[in-house]
Amino acid sequence: MTNFRAFIPILLSILIALGGSYFLYKWVKGKTTSQETVVVKESKVVQVVVAKVPINIGSRIEAEEMVTTVPYLENSLPKGYHSKIADVVNRIVTSPLMEGDPVVEHRLAPTTIQTGGVSAVLKPGKRAVSVRGNNVMGIAGFINPGNRIDVLITIADSRKGKTGEDNTKIVMEDLYVMAAGRQIVENRKGEAAPVDIYTVEVTPEQAERLTLASNKGKLQFALRGAMDTDIVLTKGITVPELLDSYVLTGSKSVVAQTVSGSGSGKSKLTRRRYTTPRKKKITRVTIEVIKGIALTRQVIKI
Repeated sequence: MTNFRAFIPILLSILIALGGSYFLYKWVKGKTTSQETVVVKESKVVQVVVAKVPINIGSRIEAEEMVTTVPYLENSLPKGYHSKIADVVNRIVTSPLMEGDPVVEHRLAPTTIQTGGVSAVLKPGKRAVSVRGNNVMGIAGFINPGNRIDVLITIADSRKGKTGEDNTKIVMEDLYVMAAGRQIVENRKGEAAPVDIYTVEVTPEQAERLTLASNKGKLQFALRGAMDTDIVLTKGITVPELLDSYVLTGSKSVVAQTVSGSGSGKSKLTRRRYTTPRKKKITRVTIEVIKGIALTRQVIKI
């Protein structure tokens, strides 16, 4: 009997431990279940139409060959998304789509526009004008659709006489490149030859200017940075001004500077800065040459 009483505290400790463990287990299980419920609620997905292949600007979406649907989390749906492929079939794309990009409403032309191509993506009041170029004019292929460019022209200034002198000038800035494709034409020998064709978005006045420039002078494009929207006005440059920009006269280098003339509003060459090169320091060195018992000395300049 005395031995049994000794085991009573041990049994009570075991029962208390088991009871505590059971209640702790139930509490942890309840917390885990509620967290899982929250995760399931937040993980609700919605089907979103995305591009299955790259789609160029002005293209018409043709059935399931060009688009597909993928699941998106409900709290990360893109604005203006479509969940049914039928909603975007036969719609015109107004901005390029890469594979996997969601086909959202602001990247599609209105449903009233049924004809694709450049005309579907032109902004109101704008025109599309194409000019023929080459690899140099297109900066060796670095000009692509979506880039912005400046247009330079080299042309003889007929206002300075019948012959006129060549003048290079930026005539248009910050033009949007809509297309940069290649067209096959016949050269002088009647053979097919590749020619670069660049289509830019312009106003009607710019269309007149660009057409005249391409017919009367030699065009060159200058690629602008994606974030550069500043308009820089230049006066152009002629051959004499180009040659006078750096001149070597005798032992002096002459840098020409252009300043505005008083009252006339015209620029003229009025000042030159002369810089004289420093004279080279001459050092004399004596070299001794020993051949057998003969010793010779030679002085050289370095």
